[in-house]
Amino acid sequence: MMLSVRDLSVVFADRGAPFTAVDRFNLDMDRGEVVGIVGESGSGKSMTAHALMGLIRRAQVTVSGSAVFEGADLLALSREEMRQYQGRDLSIIFQEPMTSLNPTMRIGKQVEESLRIHEKLSKEERKVRALDAMALAGLPDPESVYTQYPHQLSGGMRQRVMIASALVLRPRLLIADEPTTALDVTIQAQILETLRDINRREGAAILFISHDLGVVKALCSRVVVMKTGKIVESGPVEDVFYHPREDYTKLLISSRPARKKLRGGDTNG
Repeated sequence: MMLSVRDLSVVFADRGAPFTAVDRFNLDMDRGEVVGIVGESGSGKSMTAHALMGLIRRAQVTVSGSAVFEGADLLALSREEMRQYQGRDLSIIFQEPMTSLNPTMRIGKQVEESLRIHEKLSKEERKVRALDAMALAGLPDPESVYTQYPHQLSGGMRQRVMIASALVLRPRLLIADEPTTALDVTIQAQILETLRDINRREGAAILFISHDLGVVKALCSRVVVMKTGKIVESGPVEDVFYHPREDYTKLLISSRPARKKLRGGDTNG
């Protein structure tokens, strides 16, 4: 078992009464597995991902439970210890590249950032590794893209830069947090195929977070359905999508108004 999450909870207490954003979340993932998390905005999907990545660091937030990754409990690590895992062993792709990429820095330097943190390489070695990751992420003409700035690229290319940055250290777990939401259908399909190819070629496990059930169905082998911070239903994609047990899951799958609603942005889910 590569990742075993038990009773992961995230509770905010900075607005008076405590608010539970994630309530006793459980998940097991094997190496190379692709698992989806679906649910409406505010269901706790992204908060779960941020907790696993060690990105929730506020005094008013309590993160409890355990998340054992390759023998180490990520939730029990200090900030410095967690940095040794971030980027190297597990990486995250965010929804909107323009808020994550530095507009004043060339693409190549941004893709190389994890290499500068985790490995002692020469400038030339970093560039070779960055170009390899950019090619793996499906970027055309990586040499040219390497010298460009984010504003010079299309939305789909910027998302591929984010994927390249996440892949440059060949992590064992890739968390994709709504990576295709802001893209049109054609580019979305290309990004999904890229992730599928990365899973096959690199053997990286992928935790794919989305409000789009069709996308999850196309990419994942298992799915977790969340509502108001709790897991409502989970299991193999075929079982959950074709034989849902819970009313909420049935609503997500069969209700046209709900499906339309789920196509909207979800930066806080």
